[in-house]
Amino acid sequence: MVTINDIAKRAGVAKSTVSRYLNNGSISEKTRKRLDEIVKETGYSPNAFARSLKAANTNMIGVVIPRLNSASTNEVLEGIDEQARQKGYQLIITNSNQDIDQELENIQTLIKQKVEGIIVLAREVTAEHKKLIEESGIPFLILGQSAASIHSMTYTDYDAGNKIGQYALGLGHKTFLFFGVTELDQAVGVERKQGFLDAVAKDDQVQVTIIETSFSKTNAYQDALSVLKNIQATYIVCATDNIAIAVLKAAYELGYKVPEDFSISGFGGYEETDYVHPSITTVSYPYKEMGREALNNLMELVKGTEIPYQILLPNQLTIKKSTTAREKA
Repeated sequence: MVTINDIAKRAGVAKSTVSRYLNNGSISEKTRKRLDEIVKETGYSPNAFARSLKAANTNMIGVVIPRLNSASTNEVLEGIDEQARQKGYQLIITNSNQDIDQELENIQTLIKQKVEGIIVLAREVTAEHKKLIEESGIPFLILGQSAASIHSMTYTDYDAGNKIGQYALGLGHKTFLFFGVTELDQAVGVERKQGFLDAVAKDDQVQVTIIETSFSKTNAYQDALSVLKNIQATYIVCATDNIAIAVLKAAYELGYKVPEDFSISGFGGYEETDYVHPSITTVSYPYKEMGREALNNLMELVKGTEIPYQILLPNQLTIKKSTTAREKA
C-alpha cells in the first residue's frame, strides 16, 4: 500500500507538503503538478478520515505525556505551555501512564479533536505509532526518542553516558554497578548505558555489573535494598536521578556512607538532587528549552516549513557531593 511517506520520497518533499497538497493547502504550482503526476502513477488513495479532519485552524496543539509524576516531563510541559500561550495556541494534554495502548488511544483522540499538530513525549516508538502518525495527515514531533521519517528532538544520551564514564575513570574507580532500565527505551535504556560502557571499556581492569530496575522510585529502592547488601563496586551509576535518589536512600538505610563507601551519580539534573544529602552528581538536560523549541518547531511544521528530521540538544556534567576519588589501597 502506498503511503504519504512514499509519495513524499518520490517527490523529494516533506510529508507536511504532501499533506497540504491533499488538503488543498498552499504549495507551489510546480510541486502541485509533480504530486499530481505521482498520485496518478501510484494510484494513491488518501485516508478519507484523515483528510476530513483537516478543517479550519483550531489553534489547538495536542501533547501526549508518559506519566504525571515526572520532573523532566513537567519542565518540558512548562516550556511548551510558555511558547504556546505566546503564539495564541491552546494545549490538550493527555497522560498515557506508561501504557503503550493508552498512548496510541490518546493520539487517536487528539487527531479526532482536530488539533493542528501533536507533540509526543515518547518512551518508545512502535510500528503502531509509525502507522498512526503516517495516516494522520497532521504534523507530529516526537520528544526523547527518534524514529526514521518522523520529526524528533532528542538529547545526546550516548554522550551523557560517556561523560559519566570518563569522569568516574578519572576519579580512579574500577568497579561499577549500573542501575539501568528496559532497553525498550532507546534513549535511557540503551544509549546512556552504552555511552558509559564504551567509556569505561578503555580500561581493561574495569568491572561492571548491570542491574535492570524501573523508572519508579519505589521499585528502584526495593531493588537497591537487595543488591547493595553485597556490593563490591566503588561507583554506582543510575540511569535517572530518581533512581539515584532511591539508591541513596537504600544505601543509608543499610548503613553505608556516600561517597565514603561508594560514589553515586544519576542523569537528568533534577532539582531534587540538590535537596538530598549528599547532593547528587548528575548530567543536566535542558528540559524547558526542549519544550520551547518543540513548540516552535511544531509550528514550523504546521506552516509547512521543512525542518531537520532529528534535532539534538546538549547536556552538561554537574559535579556535586555524592562522588569522590577512589581511595588507593
